Amino acid sequence: MSRRSLQHPAPDSAVLRARLERAREAAGGTGLVIAPGSDLRYLLGQAGGSLERLTTLVIPADGPPALVVPKLEAPGYAEVPLAELGVEMITWVDSENPYAAVADRLGDLERVAVSDFTPALHVLALRDALPRARQVLAGPIIRELRMRKDKAEIDALRLAGAAIDRVHARVGEWLRPGRTEAEVGADIAAAIVEEGHATADFVIVGSGPNAASPHHDVSDRVIESGDLVVVDIGGPVPAGYFSDSTRTYAVGEPRDADVAATYAVLQEAQRAAVEAVRQGVTAESIDAAAREVIVAAGFGDLFIHRTGHGIGLDVHEDPYIVGGNELILQPGMTFSVEPGIYQPGRWGARIEDIVAVTEDGVESFNQRPHELTIV
Repeated sequence: MSRRSLQHPAPDSAVLRARLERAREAAGGTGLVIAPGSDLRYLLGQAGGSLERLTTLVIPADGPPALVVPKLEAPGYAEVPLAELGVEMITWVDSENPYAAVADRLGDLERVAVSDFTPALHVLALRDALPRARQVLAGPIIRELRMRKDKAEIDALRLAGAAIDRVHARVGEWLRPGRTEAEVGADIAAAIVEEGHATADFVIVGSGPNAASPHHDVSDRVIESGDLVVVDIGGPVPAGYFSDSTRTYAVGEPRDADVAATYAVLQEAQRAAVEAVRQGVTAESIDAAAREVIVAAGFGDLFIHRTGHGIGLDVHEDPYIVGGNELILQPGMTFSVEPGIYQPGRWGARIEDIVAVTEDGVESFNQRPHELTIV
C-alpha cells in the first residue's frame, strides 16, 4: 500500500440497488446486457473481466437481474453482495451455451441494449440467440445515470485531483536537461502510485517539438534547456475514479520569443472556460468560451481538439465539451477544461483542470498554479 493511499469504500448495497433500478427504468422496456468494464463497476461495484468466455449482467424489462459468469470465474465475484442487490448468479461451464441463458432471462424482447465496448465475438453470438431482438447501444442509457455524480463520487474525484496535484508539485525533482522523456515519465509514473493512485494510467511528457503533439506519450528524446514540456498525467484511485491534469513547464528560460505572449492567451482561454461553467448552460458554450479567446488572438487553427471530456470511472466519458454538444450542464457533472495551443515542429502548451458543476457555479479539483512553471 502506498504511503498516501486514498482508501475509499465501495458503494454500499443501497446505492448499487438504486442504480440497478434506475438503469431498468431508464431503459424503458429495453433489456440491458452489460459487459465487464466501467458500466459493470458502476452497477455492481466491480468491473469484472471477460475474454472469450461470456460474462455479462442481464437486466430484463421485468424480473430480477442476473449475472451470467463462467463457473471458474465465479469466485472473483464473491465480494459483490448479489443477494442484497436482488441479482441472481447464473454460472456456466465450457460445454454449455451462455448466450442461451441470456436469451432465456431476457425473454421475447424486441429491443436489447448492449454495452458499447462488448466484443464482437459476444455481440454476434447474442444476435444469433436473440434473432427477433433489435440490438442497440447501451451507452446512451447508462451515460444518463453516470453523468451526474453523487456525493461519494465527487469526493473520490476530489481526492484524485489532490493526489495528481501532489505529483505535479514534484515534477521539478525529475525534469531537467540531459534526461530523456522516458526517464522523466518513469519517475512520474512511480510518483502517481506513491501519491495514492491504484495505477498510473497515462503519462505524457512532450518536450520541445513533441509538446506540439497533444497525445504524445514519452520518447527517447533528450530534454534540452529552453524546452517547453507538456506533462499530462493521471490514473484511478482505489475507488476507481480518475485524475487527469496537465501543466506546461519550461526547462530554464524558453528559447522561443513568442512563448510568453502565446501562453498568456492560453491561460486566459482556460480561465474564461472555467468561469463559464455553471448549471443551465450548454456543453458547447464552455468550448466556445475557450475557443473565442484563442481565435481572437489569431491561434484558432492551432487549437486542434475539443475543450474537454467527462471523467469518472473512465478517464474519457460523457459529457464532452465540444462544439455541437447542446447538452445542458447539471450539478454533479464532471469534466476537464483543457485548451491547448500547438506550434507544429516548435512547441506546444496545454492547461487542464477537472471541474464539477455545482448548485451555485463550479468547483475545480486541481489547484496547481496555471502560470508557466520554470524548472
